[in-house]
Amino acid sequence: MKTLGFHRLAQEEVRAAAERYAQESPALAGRFYDEIESVIRAIGEAPQRYRAFDPPCRRHFGSTFPYAVIYIEEADRIWIVAVAHFKQRPGYWKDRLR
Repeated sequence: MKTLGFHRLAQEEVRAAAERYAQESPALAGRFYDEIESVIRAIGEAPQRYRAFDPPCRRHFGSTFPYAVIYIEEADRIWIVAVAHFKQRPGYWKDRLR
């Protein structure tokens, strides 16, 4: 399995979303973290399994929360570009590719 790397803002997106869910319920925030970890683990195991999305990016969705993990498979790592809400600011993360 390739090494996983994270854009610093992708890490912040996970933290901020979990904080919002924690305002409703700490258990809800925990389930969010678990789902994102599961999505990232699945990406690490088979990065080409998931749909190309705005090449060179791919994305994979969780099953419960409205978030997608957007990533690029590089020669030596998988780079997580964003953990994006489905309906908020589409394409905002594209500047991170530069």
